[in-house]
Amino acid sequence: MRNIKTWTNQQIDGHIRIAIPIMTHPGIEMIGKKVKDAVTDGEIHAKAIKKMCEVYPSAATTVIMDLTVEAEAFGCQIEFPENDMPHILGRLVSGEEDIEKLQVPDLSVCRIPEYLKANRLTVEFVQDKPVFAGVIGPFSLAGRLFDLSEIMIACYVEPDAISILLDKCTKFILKYCIELKKIGCSGVVIAEPAAGLLSNEDCQEFSSTYVKRIVDEVQDDNFLVVLHNCGNKGHCTEAMLNTGAGAFHFGNAIDIVETLEICPKNKLIMGNIDPVGVMKNKSPEQIKLFTANLLKRTSTYDNFVLSTGCDVPPHVPAENIRAFYEALDEYNAQKKINQPHTNIRQ
Repeated sequence: MRNIKTWTNQQIDGHIRIAIPIMTHPGIEMIGKKVKDAVTDGEIHAKAIKKMCEVYPSAATTVIMDLTVEAEAFGCQIEFPENDMPHILGRLVSGEEDIEKLQVPDLSVCRIPEYLKANRLTVEFVQDKPVFAGVIGPFSLAGRLFDLSEIMIACYVEPDAISILLDKCTKFILKYCIELKKIGCSGVVIAEPAAGLLSNEDCQEFSSTYVKRIVDEVQDDNFLVVLHNCGNKGHCTEAMLNTGAGAFHFGNAIDIVETLEICPKNKLIMGNIDPVGVMKNKSPEQIKLFTANLLKRTSTYDNFVLSTGCDVPPHVPAENIRAFYEALDEYNAQKKINQPHTNIRQ
């Protein structure tokens, strides 16, 4: 089992800028499959990740950021487009009575076994780097069960009912994380974007308090919790830090340098290139320049990890991804750091 705390310290102390983009969709396309195939079949999902590992030099492996898996397990209806991420149809609960009746599912329902399979197979073939699983955060899950617009109101008019819902969501996510840890993952990215809609105080009450329960239970020297909140514009970073997560992943809505200034220097801070506006829509030359500028701006922060601000969407051109890594290679070369494993294989 990998000591992830030692690995983290090595990244901070090594003066080598690493990259961990949240990126699986290019692998799906490279193996000739569709998004629907990967999000419903754990073996296809794992093969896509394996292909990504063969072509691109991420310092750690991540899975698809699918924010419908846990909601489906609770009973939400899901639509599965062929070449886009699944969508939730309607809402599952609408009041305290519904919440009281809601059962915390086990891990054998819906697509949970397929995602566990994808992670287990990835752990088996990825031996040279950490494997980070992915789960949704408690508030984001509750918002998908209750409806996000409605829960923003209910937090003020029905706080006790929402507390019960968040408790049930947390229990399920915790159970899921414990299983991911058992199968050998080095950590988990908890995606909590909906918490970015809350004030810092409300983020603390309705998100961070519950995320901390998960962190306290599963995080140790061999398992890292990475808290992702791409909805945060800088206003709820304090609440995020209060979770005690070992690493933090930020979206492109924040100023990453300002964020690095207030974050602990002994924790990895990841971000934050726009996955759509830059990685998908810009030219390779523009992406390379944008990435190089980000690396230059963050050059004095040894705990910074180059990443995308969120999951890279389908149909990002390969030359755009190469430009991202070429900027990293050139940055490290300028620092006179030899990092031969970052050479992209054609």
